[in-house]
Amino acid sequence: MRLACGGDLTDPGIFSAWIARLRLQSDTTADPGEGRVHATHWWIVEDDTYLGAVDLRHRLNGFLLDAGGHIGYSVRPSARRRGLATWALGAVLPEARAMGLERALVTCDDDNVASARSIESNGGVLEDVRTTEVGRKRRYWITL
Repeated sequence: MRLACGGDLTDPGIFSAWIARLRLQSDTTADPGEGRVHATHWWIVEDDTYLGAVDLRHRLNGFLLDAGGHIGYSVRPSARRRGLATWALGAVLPEARAMGLERALVTCDDDNVASARSIESNGGVLEDVRTTEVGRKRRYWITL
């Protein structure tokens, strides 16, 4: 398994460093770093199998307002079409409300019909579809 930054998660040292970085991102007493925001991360697991993840960004910066949103999720290909993305998004909404958010921005690629359905199933109202620095994005707001 590989990280977006290229690290090999089968290496215990790299895996440990990755976990430390995820924990630090959720620590609101720590500086998140230039251009970054605090975020809380959860894994979706079944027994001992990793199925995906969901992330809650504590606030929006310019990039997140345009393209990334408050909440991101991913499900491994072998676990898709089981409703996990819809479930994960729904499970994190109370966390966003408890954090003090009144509404959450959730985005997906314009051609990702399954993700759009997950967002809409959780009350997402389409604001717009726009071209961003990472492609065409559907932008939805969910009232909390």
